Amino acid sequence: MTLMNMENDYNRFRQIIKGKIKENLRKYISNGEMIGRKGKELVSIPLPQIDIPRFRFGQPGQGGVAQGDGNPGDPLSPSDGEEGEGQAGNEPGAHVREVELTMDELAEILGEELELPNIEPRGKKEIVSHKDRYTGIRRVGPESLRHHKRTFKEALKRQIISGQFNVEKPRIVPIRDDYRYRSWKTTTKPESNAVIIYMMDVSGSMGEEQKEIVRLETFWIDTWLHYQYKGLKTRYIVHDARAYEVDRETFFTLKENGGTVISTAYELALKIIEKDYPVDEWNIYAFHFSDGDNWSRDDNKYCLELLRDHLLPKVNMFGYGQVESTYGSGEFIEFLEQHLNEWDNLILSWIESKNDIYDSIKDFLGRGK
Repeated sequence: MTLMNMENDYNRFRQIIKGKIKENLRKYISNGEMIGRKGKELVSIPLPQIDIPRFRFGQPGQGGVAQGDGNPGDPLSPSDGEEGEGQAGNEPGAHVREVELTMDELAEILGEELELPNIEPRGKKEIVSHKDRYTGIRRVGPESLRHHKRTFKEALKRQIISGQFNVEKPRIVPIRDDYRYRSWKTTTKPESNAVIIYMMDVSGSMGEEQKEIVRLETFWIDTWLHYQYKGLKTRYIVHDARAYEVDRETFFTLKENGGTVISTAYELALKIIEKDYPVDEWNIYAFHFSDGDNWSRDDNKYCLELLRDHLLPKVNMFGYGQVESTYGSGEFIEFLEQHLNEWDNLILSWIESKNDIYDSIKDFLGRGK
């Protein structure tokens, strides 16, 4: 098999993997197993009943399928006992294979399956990043950049022209003159600044199940927005009757307690934006997750003032996700819908269980804000 055929087979296998993930994306989104398998640039995804294609070599004369004696209907392998009986064997059983995808590949799958539009950043100042891109082939270079496929092609051409290639016993042996190396060019690329500010209610009515829903949803929101904005910044705010800025680990592990005053989170988010993220230089995304139980209707009105007069004019999008809770009143989402429905960058989403995360992500990201 040639290197080109092997590469084509591998590419086809990658497409099969992506197809399997798209078929089961709703399950993956509602399952926290993937988040625990995330590395810095890769995420491992368990895919049952799929295996990486490879050659298997056996001894000559062993035979195989469609060889030797047999009759139609005979089993392909002997079975002398019932299932679960017999001696221990040395054959492997069925396993779930983990396949690694880059975060960008995962974001592409998410975008294709949920039909998410690419985000068009608001007209703000852009930063310039430098990126090395391989653009050609040359005869000299470091061994780490040797292009093996092109090297073997050059060796094959030389052997054919010189009459050294034996079709009956094909063997390709590159020499120094055959070596080819990748060459690169550094390019500049404008990229828009972007920041996400996550806010979460950690009062007594928000339990572990509610926080797990938030954890899963923010993982997928992060995946898509990191794909749209390179170098995305993230800030985290938790609140009960007071609001605090915390790191990511604390955001998801802080134990719930106390009452709920939602306006404290909005005040802190506004301070962060005004201090660190000028509107003319940054694309700003804010997401607030709560069970909708606020301390008073007076605070609801104050939240309305903060959103209408300060936050909504500054952000690309403000997403409010209301998580179902046994103890929460659930009034806040209805209050926002009633009084702020003219703002198209305010997106409201009701999340009753993990099964609703898939649709909630599409609510938040499906408008391309």
